[in-house]
Amino acid sequence: MTLAVLKYTDAPAQEIETLVMPGQVIAGHADIEPECASCHKMFDRKAQPQLCMDCHEDIGADIGSSTGFHGLHPEASKDQCSSCHAEHEGRDAVVVILDENLFDHSFTDFDLSGAHLEAECANCHATGKKHREAPSDCVNCHEEDLPHEETMGTDCASCHQPTEWRHAMFDHSTTDFLLVGKHQDAACLDCHEDRTFPSPASTCVSCHAEDDAHDGRSGDDCANCHTPTGWNDTTFNHSRDTEFELLDSHAALSCGDCHSENPFEDQMEMTCVSCHLEDDSHDGHNGDQCDTCHRSTSWEEPFFDHDRDTKYRLLGGHKEVACLDCHLEPIFEVAPLTSCDSCHLDDDAHEGSLGSRCGSCHTEVKWQDPVFFDHDLTRFPLLGVHNENECEDCHETQAFGHQEGDCASCHRDDDPHNGHFHERCDTCHNPVAWEIWAFDHDLQTSFPLTGAHVSVVCEECHRSSLDKMMSISNSCRSCHRADDIHDGEFGSDCGRCHTADSFIEVRSLQ
Repeated sequence: MTLAVLKYTDAPAQEIETLVMPGQVIAGHADIEPECASCHKMFDRKAQPQLCMDCHEDIGADIGSSTGFHGLHPEASKDQCSSCHAEHEGRDAVVVILDENLFDHSFTDFDLSGAHLEAECANCHATGKKHREAPSDCVNCHEEDLPHEETMGTDCASCHQPTEWRHAMFDHSTTDFLLVGKHQDAACLDCHEDRTFPSPASTCVSCHAEDDAHDGRSGDDCANCHTPTGWNDTTFNHSRDTEFELLDSHAALSCGDCHSENPFEDQMEMTCVSCHLEDDSHDGHNGDQCDTCHRSTSWEEPFFDHDRDTKYRLLGGHKEVACLDCHLEPIFEVAPLTSCDSCHLDDDAHEGSLGSRCGSCHTEVKWQDPVFFDHDLTRFPLLGVHNENECEDCHETQAFGHQEGDCASCHRDDDPHNGHFHERCDTCHNPVAWEIWAFDHDLQTSFPLTGAHVSVVCEECHRSSLDKMMSISNSCRSCHRADDIHDGEFGSDCGRCHTADSFIEVRSLQ
């Protein structure tokens, strides 16, 4: 019965516990000293730590989250609280025994490193305050050392290290302004003179206005041309970044040779004459497409190839002709004709009689050079001695096409027949020699020459013009009427008795 009373009746149990209490509790627990159950559970010693943490909630939270000394120290989290904090030692007893020289600060939320290792405990832990209440933010201890006037916030560790307060390790790449090139060597205060680190001006001219050789004419976006590696190193590529590629001689020009004092606002024309109008020796005659003939290597060295770039090849003497000799009108407005007479009409000695195809006879080497005209392709081939004649021997003028083609037109004065024969001299004569002739009376006429007729000279029969002689009949009486001793008694057919061998001889009738 006694045990049951002790187990189920609280009041008797408390009295017994009070009677067996080894001594007074510390002053901090004096108010709960009469209530032993606040710290002790009868016959269950393992429950005691939880009873402690029911009051000391912050300690319980540290152990539960593995933070703070009680949560980080391997022994503090599993032993009985009383193993370190003895109670019932009297009101003035010290239950927190801390040897600052031996305390391992690594079992706290603030690991001591760098210069902090040499700091005195009192520098951070104020008298009368729990050690856990010591602030861990940098500004709480270093507010007087803060040079940024709170412009950088309170996260000092983002830049500074505990080894040395002035040794900052800020990663500038986390900002909107990446440090590259020469900027990596610049000190912070070179740009952040007023220590307003979060928002200094980020334009080039905000730092380099005095270095601007353009005096602001090129705007404030220096990065269009310059790089952080060196102020004099430019990245601007005229060929890539504009519509006008700088080649050859243009590449050696300075900006001011073409641009005004404000190059980025210039409305530049891309035609050659916009810069080279005064250099145009053609005075605009050849248009404004100068690159048709000229290269950017040298203005004086044209590359235009008339043979390649046009439909009219320049051969012979044409190669030496100046452009303006043929291109009287602006080249790209009026295309000159390509026929010979379009340029050489005044030089045409034939006065147009031979047409406009001068190339049939003349070459482009020289207008007066010997022609290569083939007379044999005309209706009057040059045969025999004709081939040795000069043109002017037959052609009194150079209107060659009007020349007569018959022999008499040239040889009338040479005619020994005095016009008795017709003008077809080639009936008897040939071009080899005028004196060499060949006429076959037997084959070419209806009156073959036989007997004594063979030796008769032409004029003895052909006493008048051939046209009249051709109307004479073939009868003997037409020539021998005067020789007829019969006075016509025997008719006109003398051949019945006489022969052509001799008029006197009489043919035998037997």
